[in-house]
Amino acid sequence: MVSLILLLIGLGISFLAWKTQDEIHRIASMVTGTISLVWGFSLAPLSFQLLFEIISVLAAFSVCMRCLGCGSNRD
Repeated sequence: MVSLILLLIGLGISFLAWKTQDEIHRIASMVTGTISLVWGFSLAPLSFQLLFEIISVLAAFSVCMRCLGCGSNRD
């Protein structure tokens, strides 16, 4: 339960960081949001961590394959 709260706090703070205009507040809130997200992921159950990692690997793989052109010739 604590991990879910930390993840939500981290996502909320990161969202607010994108909305603010002041650079100092943006940097401070992004650092705070990142720390909260890391704590939330480290306290999350193993099944959630594995699910999130599988989703992120699949997303990175699809982006990399799109950048490579899926094997097509780029002349």
